[in-house]
Amino acid sequence: MVVQIETPALLFSATSLILLAYTNRFLTIATIIRGLKKAYKEKENNMVLLEIKNLNLRLTLIRYMQMAGVLSLFLSVFTMLLLFLDEQEFGFKFFGLSLFSLLISLGLSFWEINISVGALRVHLSDLMEKKEVK
Repeated sequence: MVVQIETPALLFSATSLILLAYTNRFLTIATIIRGLKKAYKEKENNMVLLEIKNLNLRLTLIRYMQMAGVLSLFLSVFTMLLLFLDEQEFGFKFFGLSLFSLLISLGLSFWEINISVGALRVHLSDLMEKKEVK
């Protein structure tokens, strides 16, 4: 199989958008954590502490998602360099690593989304219980 120099370039726009989305998630969670920390200092509530712990895990996952995404982009650029230098075999292998890195990033994103949905369901569960009582 022959990989053209344009093939790794296809990942640039997708990877850039994914990294932007990850950064937005990171910033949103950081803002929420700052607010929860302030709320916890005012009134020590274990539920707030559990939320912060959950958000801390999500921040860790987002950091790894970003690292895998950046690695994917780096490997794509390196692949293009190898293809430019007419190193087709190594270029093919590094492009495969780039795709694998992007796959890891997306898998971590899936995991982080599941954690987020689970946390939201916990928040909504008390409302649903009140609704069922009425």
